[in-house]
Amino acid sequence: MQGLLGKPLGRVHWSNKAAKTGPLAHRPDNSAFMQQRLPAWSPMLTTSTVLPFMYCMAVLCLVVGVSLLITVQGTQEMKLDYTEAGTCNNCFQSLKNVSNAGKSCSCRVVFTLEHEFKGDVFFYYGLQNFHQNLRKYMDSRDDAQMVGRKQNLKNPSSYCEPYIRDEKDVPIAPCGAVANSMFNDSFALQYQGQPGDPINTVPLYRKGIAWYTDENVKFRNPPKNKSQTLAQVFEGTTSPPYWQKPVYLLDPLDATNNGFINEDLIVWMREAAFPNFKKLYGVLVRTQEPFTNGLPAGNYSIDIVYNFPVQYFKGRKQVVLSTVTWFGGQNRFLPIAYLVTSGLVFIIAIFLTVIWWKFGKDAKNMNE
Repeated sequence: MQGLLGKPLGRVHWSNKAAKTGPLAHRPDNSAFMQQRLPAWSPMLTTSTVLPFMYCMAVLCLVVGVSLLITVQGTQEMKLDYTEAGTCNNCFQSLKNVSNAGKSCSCRVVFTLEHEFKGDVFFYYGLQNFHQNLRKYMDSRDDAQMVGRKQNLKNPSSYCEPYIRDEKDVPIAPCGAVANSMFNDSFALQYQGQPGDPINTVPLYRKGIAWYTDENVKFRNPPKNKSQTLAQVFEGTTSPPYWQKPVYLLDPLDATNNGFINEDLIVWMREAAFPNFKKLYGVLVRTQEPFTNGLPAGNYSIDIVYNFPVQYFKGRKQVVLSTVTWFGGQNRFLPIAYLVTSGLVFIIAIFLTVIWWKFGKDAKNMNE
């Protein structure tokens, strides 16, 4: 190509940058991946494949549901509502008066186990109509403080409002509504086989009740020197308004179970998803008679330190004794869900089979 003066011009080179401008700049590359030309497999849904699959799924869900239901039926569970039971009614009436909210009240509830609870037995406390799943309630905590960061110990997060500081402007540890509302009833279970027999205290193991990740990752005490005590570490802070003990004295019997690593506190801080829930309190120690095989049948009593008020939210309190299997405790939701799914799939399969049988494989009768 020659110019106006007859001199040859060089070749014109179009850069990639110039080529990608204009209305076609955002067009995908002409490749198999970008243009969706890769090999693919598309299943052909026919009656010979769909109907056997649905019948097999119905049978599979039925087998799983029945198996889980039999497993759940193998667990034993006893629930005892102690809100106003026995002498606890006096405590219930006493806590109706707000001025008695900080006072302890002791009561006793008696019950009978008709059958032996074999194997490991778990002791739970339960609450009804207590909504731990409210968003503002769940946010009212400072995880940085609970993990032991010193800067957050005396400068809690604003999420803890109004439980950040007391009326003297002293920081609260642990702060927030979740910690402030910690369940603080305590229990002592006693066994008497028959009237006149000696009374045995049922040993409960109170450690190992929290999740491993909570106990070892999410909750740690603030660092301290070898010469410091836990009380000195928390010096300059105060306990939540509704607490009867400071955080460093939650367990007077075990010095390693105090502060933010107290397992009762950790269990409570894991909020429940539903308003009716239970939380683990202890596990039966099966190292001494007569509890080596579990909880024997007979008469039992529970000595309760009744501290937690439930009148203000119309709640109820209960204790739950339960055995467990590989599937967990006595929860029938998943077995019933499998059985319902099996029934629905089976009904749909029968409906499709009737349609296929009536109109035929080639659908010649569909025009009728």
